[in-house]
Formats: sequence, structure tokens, C-alpha cells
Amino acid sequence: MKMFELGEVVITQNILKTVDIITTHSALERHRNGDWGELSDEDKAANQYALENGGQIFSSHQSEAGIKFWIITEADRSSTTILLPEEK
Repeated sequence: MKMFELGEVVITQNILKTVDIITTHSALERHRNGDWGELSDEDKAANQYALENGGQIFSSHQSEAGIKFWIITEADRSSTTILLPEEK
């Protein structure tokens, strides 16, 4: 069950080079279904607020190799970006 629209999904070149596509796809589905990955309770609450009132939605995931990456859906739900934290 998807909780919100992702819009256009964009994956940075660095993600494509460092994280396998199965991991990114799985994380994207988790993100869409409200599994925010490795976030603080405060960030999870901010996502819940964004779902109910509009706003950017953020999740943080990690590959089996230990590479941390983020998924960010824009407030207007027009796009979702998968990127490394240093790319923000």
C-alpha cells in the first residue's frame, strides 16, 4: 500500500555507482510505504506531519556494504531523489 506519490524518480550517478539497483528499489518501496529507515523519532514525526499537512518527506537507508543514502520526496510530490548524504 503506497502512502503517497513519488513523482519523477531521480537517482544520482554516485548512487548508481555505489549502491546496487535492488537495494535502491527496495528502499524506494519502503519509503513510499512509510518505512523511513534509520531516522530519529523527531524526523519520523516530521514525515508524519508532512504526510498530513504537506511538506518534504525524507528517509535514510543503508546498503549491505554500509553505504548510507537518502531518499527525498519534494513537498509537491513532483519528484523523489535518491542520493548520497554528501550530495545534498
